[in-house]
Amino acid sequence: MPLLGRVVDMGIKDANNMGAAMAPAAVDTILAHLQDTGRKPSYYDLIVTGDLGHIGKDIVLDMMQTYGYNLGPNYNDCGVLIFDKEKQDTHSGGSGCACCGTVFSGFLFNSLKQKKYKKILLVATGALMNSTSSQQGESIPGIAHAVSIEIDK
Repeated sequence: MPLLGRVVDMGIKDANNMGAAMAPAAVDTILAHLQDTGRKPSYYDLIVTGDLGHIGKDIVLDMMQTYGYNLGPNYNDCGVLIFDKEKQDTHSGGSGCACCGTVFSGFLFNSLKQKKYKKILLVATGALMNSTSSQQGESIPGIAHAVSIEIDK
């Protein structure tokens, strides 16, 4: 079941802080999905965003908590999953448009085939910017789209 997200602009202007720019859009989409379906986060084996890194992941957890949702241990981020920040010196974790697709098409798809996960909410995030808008000091709007992936038991 796909869910198209809305553009969310929280006024973040730092192009080096993409997790903070995109996390509010991820939260908006996750909230809309949970409210539309009447599901709780625990319905899913995994809710995964991409690609917010460690900072964006923490923002998602904090913001969801303010709305009364504890994503708990079944939430992660593709940028966090694909890189080891201690061993690879990635600081915040990975980011970029390829992380979400890479993690899903490899690790998550195999986990579904092996039935390690049966219900995944995949929330792909993006920033609506270009190099010129950043140089002009414009804010960085974010957007996130979700797809619920479920396999038979």
